[in-house]
Amino acid sequence: MSTPLFDPGLQPERTALAWRRTALAIGVGSLIALRVLPEALGSLVWLTPAVLGLMFAGWLWWRADRRYRVTTRVLIERGDHAALPGGALPAALLGFVVAAGLLALGVVIAVALGR
Repeated sequence: MSTPLFDPGLQPERTALAWRRTALAIGVGSLIALRVLPEALGSLVWLTPAVLGLMFAGWLWWRADRRYRVTTRVLIERGDHAALPGGALPAALLGFVVAAGLLALGVVIAVALGR
């Protein structure tokens, strides 16, 4: 009888915690933007990116939890060499970060040019 190589509490749990920290950081950054951007730029239009950031943080938290449960179930049922969930979650995070960076660049340019 061989001992399974998978320990259900280690790697998947650390990865889930990292995704949760990422979602929390995006949520806190969005709340700060919700507070700072309208005062700094004088427009309520800047509420939209902050609200979208909060919604993305909630979605990211939910998907990370789901990914953790699927990964754990697959590793328990099939072992260490099973196919794990794909890269949709990191790709979504990359898209969000690129969009937020472009928006921040636009804000800096708008402020520098005097709106």
